[in-house]
Amino acid sequence: MDIDMLGIDLAKRVFQLHGANRRGHAVHRSKVTRDSFVEEVRSLHPRVVAMEACSSAHHWARCFQSMGIEVRLISPQYVSPFVKTNKNDRNDAQAIVEAASRPTMNFVTVKSVEQQDMQAVHRVRELLVHQRTALINQARGLLGERGVTMAQSPEAFKRAVPQVLSACEGEVTQICQAMVLELAQQIQTLEDRIKRAETWIKSFMKNSALCKRIAVVGGVGPITATAVVAAVGEAKEFRNGRHLSAWLGLVPRQYSSGGRSQLKGISKRGDTYLRTLLIHGARVVLRYAVGKTDAQSRWLQDLTARRGYNRAAVALANKNARVIQALLSSDAPYRPSAAH
Repeated sequence: MDIDMLGIDLAKRVFQLHGANRRGHAVHRSKVTRDSFVEEVRSLHPRVVAMEACSSAHHWARCFQSMGIEVRLISPQYVSPFVKTNKNDRNDAQAIVEAASRPTMNFVTVKSVEQQDMQAVHRVRELLVHQRTALINQARGLLGERGVTMAQSPEAFKRAVPQVLSACEGEVTQICQAMVLELAQQIQTLEDRIKRAETWIKSFMKNSALCKRIAVVGGVGPITATAVVAAVGEAKEFRNGRHLSAWLGLVPRQYSSGGRSQLKGISKRGDTYLRTLLIHGARVVLRYAVGKTDAQSRWLQDLTARRGYNRAAVALANKNARVIQALLSSDAPYRPSAAH
């Protein structure tokens, strides 16, 4: 039995396999358990294994690559159009094979263990930051009901809490103070854990040549650099910088028909976390460009005057994404342009 491409519908315990020959005809269908999954794939000797890029796909991809099998990971949104009739595991596996056979299909790069370590730290840090924000908002809400207001930032909350706890007057009773103190202690614990996660991020930054290569771009610090490398690696799956920008949702979305092109706001596709980091980094660059006379600062000042602050920040983030792709996919050093 000659299997050219083996489509696998991944799950926790049961995996559906669909093997096709070079002409695309089905030559194998089976359902295997997790314990016999790897040995079953090994016995079939497929040339290519295709899977949807789900949570466990990178683990299985590294396992099959160690056997000398080519692996293609596909975004689930690109597989859905190929599912025929009813949706089930058997039809999903067949759809994966058909999608992976398309010559214009875009594939997901298999992540290394180091990349997934970076991504895990970022996911945990993001969760901790959200939890800290939720606790601060809870405390601000409790105090706001009693006539005590404060700014939204964590720094403002830290400055206001000692004043709230030092005086028990008006509607701020001892019970209210105890609740605020309880929340403040939880917030401090979260901040310690956030700092620990940021220490790990700095360690990844120190030991990664790719992270150091893109950190020279304005607005790209350790958090952004490690997050980008964790997500795209060497960015070789992107043909050019604009494709990375489009993947991040930093390019205009099109509403074109009948030869008439209409460009709206940015598409906001792809990884929201990465896009947010790049835009916030661009905002910092714009902030410190005021009053400077170098070529890039003058370009940013003119861009801000013509298009507004927010659009200028997105435009700079778009430009930085294209520069990052060029730096990751080649060994050429970063050379800031003298004019724009």
